Amino acid sequence: MTQQVHAPPFAVIPGAQVHRVLADHERRTVELVEKTYRLHGEGDTVNPPSYFLRFPDRPASRIIALPASIGGDTRVEGLKWISSFPENVDSGIPRASAVLVLNDYDTGYPFACLESSIISAARTAASAALAADRLTRERGRPRRVGFIGTGLIARYIHTYLAGTEWSFDEIGVYDLSAEHAASFRSYLAEHTPGARITVHESAEDLVRSADLVVLATVASEPYLTEPGWFDHHPVVLNISLRDLAPEVLLSAVNFVDDIEHCLKANTSPHLAEQLTGSREFIEGTLYDVLVGEARVPADRTVVFSPFGLGVLDLAVGKYVYDQVLERGELDVVDGFFHEVDRYGRTDAAVPRG
Repeated sequence: MTQQVHAPPFAVIPGAQVHRVLADHERRTVELVEKTYRLHGEGDTVNPPSYFLRFPDRPASRIIALPASIGGDTRVEGLKWISSFPENVDSGIPRASAVLVLNDYDTGYPFACLESSIISAARTAASAALAADRLTRERGRPRRVGFIGTGLIARYIHTYLAGTEWSFDEIGVYDLSAEHAASFRSYLAEHTPGARITVHESAEDLVRSADLVVLATVASEPYLTEPGWFDHHPVVLNISLRDLAPEVLLSAVNFVDDIEHCLKANTSPHLAEQLTGSREFIEGTLYDVLVGEARVPADRTVVFSPFGLGVLDLAVGKYVYDQVLERGELDVVDGFFHEVDRYGRTDAAVPRG
């Protein structure tokens, strides 16, 4: 007998609700991201290539579609639609904006649209904090951190490091904009009491001064070009993906989130592959580290390059949806789906099976 199901209600979750769910719960989000990496490594996800919408008249800008599906006990499909318009910064608004659509696992119906710039920043920062923890276990947590790039992502990564019990004696800052560097320094001074905070005059000076280097820029091509700058063997979180010259990667031990995703679109790892004609410089994935299949040396420079997986957005977004639903705060759009019956009958059920 055919089972009858109704189309799910459709809800809109604005950024304020997303923020209320995620704020001050960094460890929980890191745990959720780790769980999702494990599901991905075990093959219980679908994460096809991202799709880039580019504009001939605005080459610096783009909008990216990240479709994905998660199994396990999350069971959701969806799409993140995220824009990157760097010139927004000159107007005083963030570079990136995003929405996330969640689709029902059984019917395929979309059931929620969430403001997703916060979700995207949170999952990026959680991934960075997770990688920093796992990649430094053989050497101990660094006491000197440096941030190149001082925007929203840098702020979130600092928040997630602090929220997972990292502390630093020294924090370095470098940005092409002296104004942005000074603003980030003020933020750090307020939220990291006791740390010595230095605004550096050059990217080289910052790299040489830090044992954990966070790259969070909008660079389109490498500017960190000299392997010698990394002779002190820091751990590098290559979040913005295009800051490092291939020669730097080839002198380091490299981990990525997903090899096929990361080695494309002229990322630093992709440039290294083009230069060498090989992927042998990739030591493994973060999943390999999580399950003990890859060793992280304490006496080499270590670089983590995450392309950013749509499954992470889905996992965090579904968690936010579930929390808002549980709190009774879900804002449902009545009648969003109007044609739910092939013959136009109202209040019809959707057959399943």
